[in-house]
Amino acid sequence: MKPFLETRIRSFEYAFRGWFHVLQTQRNVWIHSAIAAVVLIVGLWLRLPPRDWAVIVLTAALVFTAEFINTSIEAVVDLVSPDTHPLAKIGKDVGAAAVLISAIAAILVGLLILGPPLWAKYIALSGLSSERAQGFL
Repeated sequence: MKPFLETRIRSFEYAFRGWFHVLQTQRNVWIHSAIAAVVLIVGLWLRLPPRDWAVIVLTAALVFTAEFINTSIEAVVDLVSPDTHPLAKIGKDVGAAAVLISAIAAILVGLLILGPPLWAKYIALSGLSSERAQGFL
């Protein structure tokens, strides 16, 4: 049992090492983190229901996962092909595209989930009537 626990602990150490590497080397992760923090604060302010939180958490995890996988692809490509090669470029570009797709999806999910309650808060705080607010849509 002891070797099993030791290998599990080591696997967590490796994972956290990878996590810290990405945080130290990838500027986009800090952008994703800042946006995720804003979404968290707005979601708390809006008192989102659990189902909306589940979608937001999964969407944020998708973006971070894509960024982490892209970072690992770039590292492996640089190891295998230190010189410029068209296939290495394709590998890196496709990894970057995966991050872009996940980020665009996250923006859409954020608008769909946060948009309606934010609009309702805006109407309530601005004192607009429902009919007048509909004119803005």
